[in-house]
Amino acid sequence: MEQKSLLQTLSSIIQELKENGQWGTAHVYQSAYNSFALFSCCRDIPFKKFTPALLKDFEIYLRKRKCSWNTVSTYMKVLRATYNRAVDEGYASYVPRLFRHVQTGVSSERKKSLEASDMGGLMNGKGEELSAGMERTLAILQLMFILRGIPFVDLAYLRKSDIQGNILRYRRRKTGRRLTVILTPEALKLIDTLSDKREESPYLLPFLTSPEGSEEAYREYQRALRSFNRQLAALGERFGGSTPISTYTIRHTWATMAYYCEIHPGIISEAMGHSSIAVTETYLKPFRDDRIDEANREVISYVKKQARKNSGR
Repeated sequence: MEQKSLLQTLSSIIQELKENGQWGTAHVYQSAYNSFALFSCCRDIPFKKFTPALLKDFEIYLRKRKCSWNTVSTYMKVLRATYNRAVDEGYASYVPRLFRHVQTGVSSERKKSLEASDMGGLMNGKGEELSAGMERTLAILQLMFILRGIPFVDLAYLRKSDIQGNILRYRRRKTGRRLTVILTPEALKLIDTLSDKREESPYLLPFLTSPEGSEEAYREYQRALRSFNRQLAALGERFGGSTPISTYTIRHTWATMAYYCEIHPGIISEAMGHSSIAVTETYLKPFRDDRIDEANREVISYVKKQARKNSGR
């Protein structure tokens, strides 16, 4: 068996991703590469020394560096994909359940959703006097929410041709799933206000100028994302909400409000273009726990009321 090492294989995959225009995925793989290189003091690890103990040590190292469990999971999944590729190509021997004892799932560590009252205030503007820049930020937030919590990356890459009449059809960049959204008059008004007026631009909104799939377009998207998140944070402070606002907040809020409206998680999953209902479950778990606690309080209250009725006889 030809011998290859982890960082060597990772480097090859990163180069392929860049050549295929998958700049976001390449960025994630590069971050995993950098973290493992720091962990191993830049020593490459042959796959024959790729063991559960080594992976656990890497997990502990990441946690000591204050990485969240979701970051740990992301890096472990990169290593697992790299290892699986090495197995498929004959560079590594298959070891069953190699990643069993490290984090590879998604952790709902904290709530990321706004309260319904806070989201309602943002949707109607609360009558606030805002600067032109903050008005635009608020309009983008409202559009993202109306479009079923559309991810910012999908919003940035929307094309003018994706809209036919009052129907928006686009493909999720993360999962590749095709989504169709009927645009309400409110959504159409926001799109008209925010749209890229340059005739030569194929993009619906003026976040990008470079050709789709190019490295520069990816860098433009990253800059737009950072800028928009800063603007959302400032908007949240202006409106006085209890939860910090980011692009993820908008998506989580839509999912949570749908759940509170008793929409089935399967429908929420389809609406958001998730790869599986399991992904949707991770969004909803903290709020399902709230519902269960609320139900428990109702049961206890009911029992106490019955006890008081009986004692009064």
